[in-house]
Order: sequence, then C-alpha cells, then structure tokens
Amino acid sequence: MPDELLALEATVTAPVVSFRNPLYAGVQVGLPCPTPATVGGMLAAASGGWSSVDPGLGFAMTFRTGGTGEDLETYHPLPADGKKADATPRLRAFLTDVELTVWLCADVDGWERRLRRPVWPLRLGRSQDLVGIRTRRVRLRPGPGRQGTAVVPGAVSTYGTRLRLPTAVSLDRSRTRWDEYRYDATGIAGEIESPWHDERGRAVLPLPSPHPDHAR
Repeated sequence: MPDELLALEATVTAPVVSFRNPLYAGVQVGLPCPTPATVGGMLAAASGGWSSVDPGLGFAMTFRTGGTGEDLETYHPLPADGKKADATPRLRAFLTDVELTVWLCADVDGWERRLRRPVWPLRLGRSQDLVGIRTRRVRLRPGPGRQGTAVVPGAVSTYGTRLRLPTAVSLDRSRTRWDEYRYDATGIAGEIESPWHDERGRAVLPLPSPHPDHAR
C-alpha cells in the first residue's frame, strides 16, 4: 500500500434537508443521514447523468447536522385506481445546518472539474433542497481512523445505529440494492478498521458503488 493517497474532498452544506425512509410507505419517516444512493445521485447530477459516471464509482462520506425539527408538508397520494385523491398534510422530519463530506479517491481531476461546474443543480434529498459545495485536494494516510459521524458498512463497526439503506437504484426505479450501514449522529464513535484516514484522523472507508448497474 502507498504511503499516501491523493483524494478530492468535497464539503456539501445546506440549511435544511430531509431524507425520507423508503422502507415506510404512506408515512413520512425521516432518516438521520443521506443514503449512498442519494449522494450518488448528486454526483451523477454534477456529471450530467449516470451515463457519464464510471460504474465503479466509490466514495467515503461523513455527515453531521446541527439540529432537527418537524413541520407540515402537503402529501399528494397516488391511489391505485388512478383517481384523484385529496391532498393531505403530514408531519415531516427535517435536519438543519448540515455538512456532508465526501472523499473521491479516483479520477480526482475529473471530479474536481465536475463539482466546480456541475451540469445540473446540486441537491441533497428533496428537489428543493439546493446545496453549496467546496472542494480541495487532500492526502490520505493508510490505516485505521475514527468513525465519528461517518456512514460505514455495517460489517465493519458496532458503533451507532444500524440502518438498512438503498445503495443503488435502477434507472427505471424498478430495482433497488439495499445494504446495512452504521451511523452515529453523536460523533463519539471510536476507531474502526479502514484503509485510509485524513489529517484529522477521520476514517475514510469507501462504500459500495451507487451506480444503477449495481441495482440487482
């Protein structure tokens, strides 16, 4: 293994975001962090669509939030019989003052160019939740790191909440790949096995590819 690895660190910020848990139908249950499929979709938007993204795309990510809340959102159900249904107000959980950090360890030049001049507007979660983004090149060092608020595969950690999240969704949305992950919103999760860590000692652990080709 090399002594260091060049990576692109992208920091994404937003005042308010909301991530609906797709495991629950008919109710608005929120997730404490974005899914790998959600972050992959944002990267695909920067590239102009999945046809411009390498199927081997992989990234590591950490996510923190400054607070939580609830509001009312108008819900438009789609009945199976095709008839028009009345709009219904429902509680929606949201997160505030969020910061998502994504590490991309391959094609650093290409991703730096795409994220600085994205083809489509960058959103995280709902279509109206636009984000700000800044990038920098960093040098990662080999070895374990601190999990903190990273989203990591469920098999490598016992810290935090175990979540079943969509990793990849097919282009026609008929198939979804689900995987188990761990996330600790408190940030107190300790050291875990990881191939790399950054200058702050944070674990940089690549997740499975979110490319639709992997939605089997």
